[in-house]
Amino acid sequence: MYSEPFFSLQYRPDVAFWSGYMSFRSSVFTFTALVALVSAALAQEPRPAPAPPVIGAKSYLLIDSRTGMELAAHQPDMRLAPASLTKLMTAYVVFQALAKDQIQLTDLVTISEKAWRTGGSRMFVEVGKQVPVQDLLLGTIVQSGNDSSVALAEYVAGSEGVFAELMNQYVAALGMTASHFTNSTGLPDENHYSTARDLAILAQAIVQEFPEYYKWYSRKEFTWNDITQPNRNNLLWRDDSVDGMKTGHTDDAGYCLVSSAKRDGMRIISVVLGTASAKSRIDGSQALLNYGFRFYETRLLYKAGTAITDARIWKSANEVSELGTMEDVYITIPRGSYDSLEMVLNVPHILSAPVSAGQPLAEFSVSLNGESLLTESLRALDDNPEGSLWQRARDGISLWFE
Repeated sequence: MYSEPFFSLQYRPDVAFWSGYMSFRSSVFTFTALVALVSAALAQEPRPAPAPPVIGAKSYLLIDSRTGMELAAHQPDMRLAPASLTKLMTAYVVFQALAKDQIQLTDLVTISEKAWRTGGSRMFVEVGKQVPVQDLLLGTIVQSGNDSSVALAEYVAGSEGVFAELMNQYVAALGMTASHFTNSTGLPDENHYSTARDLAILAQAIVQEFPEYYKWYSRKEFTWNDITQPNRNNLLWRDDSVDGMKTGHTDDAGYCLVSSAKRDGMRIISVVLGTASAKSRIDGSQALLNYGFRFYETRLLYKAGTAITDARIWKSANEVSELGTMEDVYITIPRGSYDSLEMVLNVPHILSAPVSAGQPLAEFSVSLNGESLLTESLRALDDNPEGSLWQRARDGISLWFE
């Protein structure tokens, strides 16, 4: 059976208008009534989202965190210095090491002289002292410590140079095609660069893969060595829906911010690079987040394991197999356009046994106003083995006439 959570709305504003116009001629209508008639006809047409706000940034990108849908962009593939946004990748590599049980949060890290001497923003660790991995992560995430970043890099990989190689391995694994890192801090280097698109991919990975650590990006302050430093992401104080992520600044990079916010179950990620001041990166990021939440929504189309349609399986023990998806399917669309979505099923005419659960057998695509939004495989929800000798012989004869 075909289960469809939305329907296609075919609307003819020309027919609606002229039908109303004839009624207008045959009876006495006021001008206000005619305006209302036209407005009602137009209201049934899905409205595209307006243009995003103009902000003073060299580059920016706004995406839905769950679907990766691009909501707004300006030069998102421009290679730029990422400054301390680099520490998103530094933390990601450490999170991976924790997930693989290569290190533990309680491990004590001896601070090297190199880490202690690293300039720029600091956690103020002391050379020769031992600091737990968790505190070094908080110093890196909340205080943007360059010293803590180097200490973590040395502990995970033996040296910052080898750690940078790990960073670039994860760059490749995540599909960050226009990024390259040479250090764990974001200090200037001509071979150290990224893009808004790549940093959005990285932020999305942290949110989805490491929710237990992502919560640290919402910490408003952290104290180490009797020194309390606030998180430089001022959006944490301005907007309650914002719960991360990271600021950055150098003379070359300008003021940068990756921010993440969640409202009514929808999470979006904003990457703003190369603004002229700390205020402009905050104001620009806030404008983008407000735009995304106001004009877009993310909906669940199908839950994993739900039968979307079924298919005739020839020569099988069960004549029909139910088809669905193995994972929840979400879609991000302009607000108010859900009822105008159209779905097309593409099921091969002949499918033969045996069929295994999870095997891709067909696909469906979803479009809006003729624009394709997503295409997903439809998979068998259960095993369907070969039928008996009689079933196979019967279907073999029937197939002659297909």
